[in-house]
This record gives sequence, structure tokens and C-alpha cells, in this order.
Amino acid sequence: MKALRFHAAKDLRLDTIPIPAETPATGQVLIRNRFVGICGTDLHEYAYGPIFIPVEPHPFTGVSGPQVLGHEFGGVVEAVGKGVTSVKPGDRVSVQPLIMPRAGDYFADRGLFHLSPQLALAGLSWVSGGMAEYALLNEYNVEKIPDEMTDEEAALVEPTAVAVYACDRGGVTAGNSVLVTGAGPIGILTLLAARAAGAAQLFVSDINDARLKFAKCILPDVVTINPKRDNPGDVVRSLSEGNVGCDVAIECVGNEQTLKACTDAVRKQGVVVQTGLHPHENPLDWFQVTFKDIDIRGSWAYPTHYWPRVIRLISTGLLPAKKVVTKKITLDQAVGGGFDVLLDPAGQHLKILIDLTK
Repeated sequence: MKALRFHAAKDLRLDTIPIPAETPATGQVLIRNRFVGICGTDLHEYAYGPIFIPVEPHPFTGVSGPQVLGHEFGGVVEAVGKGVTSVKPGDRVSVQPLIMPRAGDYFADRGLFHLSPQLALAGLSWVSGGMAEYALLNEYNVEKIPDEMTDEEAALVEPTAVAVYACDRGGVTAGNSVLVTGAGPIGILTLLAARAAGAAQLFVSDINDARLKFAKCILPDVVTINPKRDNPGDVVRSLSEGNVGCDVAIECVGNEQTLKACTDAVRKQGVVVQTGLHPHENPLDWFQVTFKDIDIRGSWAYPTHYWPRVIRLISTGLLPAKKVVTKKITLDQAVGGGFDVLLDPAGQHLKILIDLTK
């Protein structure tokens, strides 16, 4: 089968490799992939990696070496191993890519699988990924999707789960005002998740005017802010009730300045959620954190049990995730037409999906 594999930074190759297992082992599922998204994590691996891709054998999966990329994907079940009861051949599924011990681990025993220190991911530290014709997964990694959900939407469940969890961590509820820093795919999905949770006033900041324009097209009432021209905190306060700031601020960039903007813009006793991954230590004005009596919360991935909930949000139209897709390409176009395009700071695209049906 054809597979796009990471060999080193700036070295992605379209290789021909064996199908991982035409007869899956007990508890495993083989799917034929249909669509896969290019994630910011994939871009970071391509540009600077290996970061999450293991150089030495992964402590849980044992995987190392060339890695099939792609953890935002879905497909059709081709075959199932013994003991698999939740799906059957022919079922369309969305992939929950987190792989970890299911018991005997402090966090796994408490259902907090995403916090396991032995965590691996399909497409980063597993035998399979979404940027290939087939993928081998565990039964707990696949969730059947309803007829009303498209194959493209199945590939958007994973990034949408990140956004929904960020809003949950912030306690976003009906009537809230919410600032999101970063108008990339996760940022805009977070705006959509906040709106689905009932947020009444939305703000988004980004230095890319094209992305701000795109956010405005998706959510016409969102207040867009370019921090090169305006201070996000000043804008948020000027439009918030009592001029005190927003209830929740969610950082979706992994940037020192955007986190500072969140702590500045949020009201006293508000909540700041850190979703973007910071590449280094980030100094904050901790006097202001204390003086404003605010909460700062991390948001790592998502609980694995979110998949049915996020599928419902998307398939019912309450959270129209497909609006973030700006381009579809084939696997042989993935590097030049996908990765390189998305790494362009002035780029015009948001979410690019790879169509594996062609």
C-alpha cells in the first residue's frame, strides 16, 4: 500500500509498504482510510521533528523508525479480529487515535486514558496512521459514525474533540463571553465549540488577516482582533459587560504573547485555558494572576470517551466542523500541496484534508 512516512525533518516520503495486517489480531480492526487531516502536530514534525515520533522504541507500542503520519482520520472497516463486537466489515468509522494501557496504570484505572504516561498515538507512535491506504487499530480506537455524517466529517472528529475539551476545561456555558487566541483550525473549531456550548459573545485574535476574515465568514458576529493593530485586552474590555473582560480566554497558539493576552483580557475570577503547545518556558506576570484571582488550566488532548458526543455535535449540525476545510488533495500531493502550503505564514488555507479514495 502507499503511505506517507516521516523519515526526518523535511524528509517525508511516499513509500510502498505492506498492509499492516490483512487478518487482524484479537481485539484489533483493519480499516481502509478515506480522509485524513494535516494537523499542526504533523507540520511541527515535518518542520522540526522528530518531536513526538520516537527515536528509540516507544515504551508501550515498541514503535520507532519511519512513521506513517496522520492522526485525524476515518475510514471503512475491512476486517476485524476475534472478540471485536462494536464494529463489523463495511462500517464507516472515525478514529480516536490515543493508544495506551487499558488497565494497570494509575490514570487508565480511573478512565483518564489520555493522561497515561505511556500514551502513544496512531500516526505518531504506532504501526499505522491515517496517511496510508490502510490502518490497523485497536477496537477502542474506532467509533461507528451515523449515516448522516460524511467521510470528511469523520476525519474532523479528532480536532473537534480538542476544541470541545478546551471549552469544557474553561467551563464555557450559556451566555458566556469567550476570547480565543489563534484563528487556525483548532482556534476556529474552539469558537464553534464555544458557540455550541451557548457562548453569546465571541472574540478571536490572530496576526493573519486572511484567517480573521475566514473566522468572520464562519461566525459573522465574532469580533476579530489583529494584535499588530489593537490590544486584545483593550478590545475585549471595551465590549464586555461592565468593561471587565471576558469570562473565558482559550489560548490556541502556543505563543508567549497570546497567553499574556489571555491573562490580560480575562475578567477577575475568569478562566484561562492553555491548549496550544509551548515550545519553551513562558514567563507570566504572576502578580496579575494572583491579583485578578484567575484560574489557568491546561487542556491536553481529550478524554477518549468524547467520541460519541463529538460525533453527535457534528452530525446534527450543532457544530459545523466541515466549515474549516479549505482544500482537499490526494496523497501524492500531500507534501507540496499540503504541508508546504500550511507552513506558509501568509497562507490562505486553514484545514487541508487528504482524500485517500482517489
